Amino acid sequence: MQNDSPSIEKMDEDTQQMVATLVAPPKQNSQSLPEDMAFVQKGLSFLLFVGFIGLSIWAISGFTGGGITSGPSAMSVELHDEFDTLIQSDNVTLTGNGVTVCIVDTGINMNHIEFEGINLIGWKDFVSSIPDPYDDNGHGTMMAGILVAQQYFIGLAPDVDLLVAKALPADGTGSDATVAEAIDWCSNSNADVISLSLGGAPSGVPAFFGGSDSEESVGNALELGIVVVAAAGNDGESGDDNDVASPGIVENAICVGAVDTQGNIWEGSSVGDNNGRLIPPMLPRFDPNQKPELVAPGEQVPVIIPDGQWGYASGTSAATVYVSGAIALMFEAHPEWKPDGAQGGSESSVETIKEWIQASVKPKASQNGHDDYYGYGLLQVEALITAAGQD
Repeated sequence: MQNDSPSIEKMDEDTQQMVATLVAPPKQNSQSLPEDMAFVQKGLSFLLFVGFIGLSIWAISGFTGGGITSGPSAMSVELHDEFDTLIQSDNVTLTGNGVTVCIVDTGINMNHIEFEGINLIGWKDFVSSIPDPYDDNGHGTMMAGILVAQQYFIGLAPDVDLLVAKALPADGTGSDATVAEAIDWCSNSNADVISLSLGGAPSGVPAFFGGSDSEESVGNALELGIVVVAAAGNDGESGDDNDVASPGIVENAICVGAVDTQGNIWEGSSVGDNNGRLIPPMLPRFDPNQKPELVAPGEQVPVIIPDGQWGYASGTSAATVYVSGAIALMFEAHPEWKPDGAQGGSESSVETIKEWIQASVKPKASQNGHDDYYGYGLLQVEALITAAGQD
């Protein structure tokens, strides 16, 4: 199926670096719930494959030309530092040491200078079964850079043990079954955090009837005490289906929206529907599981791009990795809450971590309770680590 949704690409005239805006098309949802739930399940794989086609737009958008090879501009480094200050990570000395994070995406280009010295402990290609790491799209490399970059843009958790599962091919499309298989691999590889900067249309089937393969895999990971962080989606402007993307809709997954350097909501960040509805069926959501749970940097985020270049990107994909990195820092400070720790290893431990997130985020001005765009508030890394230490 061809996707004709528009993508946006422009050049920053001051820095000659590429600015890529990651845009999602309207999600395609089931419009009714047949009485025979088995019938719904039978058609589910096709529905979700259509949904995941949206990844080709909001995972990567025309990364050609632009960029520079001598290092990022001073302006982009300054912007990187502004985001660190915004989320309270600028004074945190933790680096993610001893924590394992698994990124499910388009792969990783290990030839970039920013990846010299990273701890890549595992790689699995679910697309072409190629044994050595690669990225024929670029999006996975960008996301990994936000987490573990070592040179100019120091990642939020540069010393984590990194696992990378390639579940999406060069065009950014993918199937629900492949994404689910990649999530299962992360779980079986002893990940502490799974980062999903991707999403598709919700299954249209309530969780208690089975849901999709990827939603089920996320649920299995959560039962092990693995924290799963997923993007809210990028359809907040036009054609919004009024809910976040799957698998971020899973109850105890952490779903992330995006903001700019001032902490204002990015216009493309998807809105959550927490009141429940009949078509497609969804139960009301309650604290601390209203969607999205929080927001993080996601507009013109400085990133690394293929061929040794640097640039900017906008989207909830980037925001997702910031939260994944923050959880890694929290686990380093409080390893007893990791899946193999004395307090971790169950879905109830994940629920506790979500309560810490709710207590530690920074609400927007005049916000009272959950906001369907802004979640409970803006990620505050230092406050999250402190909240975990008080339990």
